[in-house]
Amino acid sequence: MGSISVVGEADLAALLPLMRGYCDFYEVAPSDEALLSMSRALISDREREGFQLIARDESGTAVGFATVFWNWSTLSARRDALMNDLFVAETARGSGVAEALIDECARLVREHGGRELEWQTARDNLRAQAVYDRVGGKRDERWISYSLPVGS
Repeated sequence: MGSISVVGEADLAALLPLMRGYCDFYEVAPSDEALLSMSRALISDREREGFQLIARDESGTAVGFATVFWNWSTLSARRDALMNDLFVAETARGSGVAEALIDECARLVREHGGRELEWQTARDNLRAQAVYDRVGGKRDERWISYSLPVGS
């Protein structure tokens, strides 16, 4: 494992193919412009919006990323974090990159005063579930996720 850092403007060219790979995995196709706009919003207001991390191997090649958004919880009356995205390039899977990204997300959430890092994955993404179990993630079967389209 090479390095993990918070994404800055200079990282966007290396980050975009990883975000595209993540979107391809989930069979969605937002535009490159929309993806970069989201990243720039996080870069410009990390304190209120969240952050992205980029993982690079020993040669400096980008091999993974994570996106964390800040959110509020009425049930705990505190600010916590949602790891909305975690993706590792196929060539780097099984190398510890996913675990290292999760560890760094958790460290930055603690540094920000958050008490919990939450995330979701697809029911059939068994490889990701194995990683999450290894890092000590706790499954929460109390909630069922819903979504409601509200516009374009």
